[in-house]
Amino acid sequence: MNGLSSSEQARPRRAGRQLDPSRAAAIMAAALEGLAEVGYDRLSMDDIAARAHAGKGALYRRWPSKAALVVDAVAAWRQRFAPLTIPDTGSLRDDMARQMRRVIRLFRSPRGKVVAALLAGGQSDPELIEAFRERFLWPKRRQAYKTLQRGIDRGELPADSNLDLLLDSLYGPIYMRFLIRHAELTETFADQVCGVVLNHCPNPATKSR
Repeated sequence: MNGLSSSEQARPRRAGRQLDPSRAAAIMAAALEGLAEVGYDRLSMDDIAARAHAGKGALYRRWPSKAALVVDAVAAWRQRFAPLTIPDTGSLRDDMARQMRRVIRLFRSPRGKVVAALLAGGQSDPELIEAFRERFLWPKRRQAYKTLQRGIDRGELPADSNLDLLLDSLYGPIYMRFLIRHAELTETFADQVCGVVLNHCPNPATKSR
């Protein structure tokens, strides 16, 4: 007896999800390349495998779907430009502006269209937009909650502040300029948005002058 129940014995064992880090990086780079060139809808796992010179089975051993692979690739790439950890300078306004400028730099980089393609594809692919929320949006948002809570603890925000509304108000204008392109998206825009959204928050840096 192997100690497993009949249901456990019958359940198909998933192939090992261990993948050499260098191969995983090559596959994710291939996914980003394909996303930038052909867009999400026309990109396939076969295409990604061919670009990465890998077997399609290697992709599925780590990622259950194209959506999961693409979002992981974008999230890993984004982390190099806009780390998840938001700095703690002692000023909520400065902390948020610094992180928002990082996001703007990512959107303005040569592969900013990769993020745009991902968002466009998510409008017709529920799995993709769900993966985007779980792998891309929520990790960043959880860090931002901590930053806003520090602001509450320091008295820079009211204790009853709606954190979701604050974050949507801070980042929403960035996404709008990024996608609609009705006005230029610059790093100084982050400071302008913080000034409008957080103008009721005292700034310790100015209070000490």
